[in-house]
Amino acid sequence: MPPSLQHPDAAIPTHRDFLGAVLGVGLDRSKVGDILVQGETGAQLLVTPDVADAVCALLTSVRTVKVTVTRIPLADLAVRPPTVKELTTVEASMRLDAVASAGFGVSRSKMAAAVKGGDVLVNWREVGSASKALRGGDIVTFRGRGRLEIGEVATTAKGRHRVAMTRFL
Repeated sequence: MPPSLQHPDAAIPTHRDFLGAVLGVGLDRSKVGDILVQGETGAQLLVTPDVADAVCALLTSVRTVKVTVTRIPLADLAVRPPTVKELTTVEASMRLDAVASAGFGVSRSKMAAAVKGGDVLVNWREVGSASKALRGGDIVTFRGRGRLEIGEVATTAKGRHRVAMTRFL
């Protein structure tokens, strides 16, 4: 069961505030999953089961706001449906830098630099080269920018690739 954080009326803490408070009690970042900020009612925090009791016992404030931490069943998580944007692009090749730059709205050179810097994952794995060929069904994750799912790929009359994509914002 994930802990649920509740706080009284005060300046509303952000995701960064909740993460800082949780890491401030000595938890390893690898033990902390998603933090679902609920606005004025607090946040819901997913942690590994072995540290859930420690979070409940040790976390008493976020910024200067006193909080109460309780465990809740996974079924009670308030998960918002993802915001998506459907896109279609026509590209000369199915290279990662070409397709992902169109999907994320950045230049091809910036995408290539992000791939080289390790900020881009394909199917949840780091890729070594911006020239990696993508296929339908691949998931491209760009740290800090969201996720892109490659949909149907069709070949145009001129031999280019028409790519349907869903971008998760």
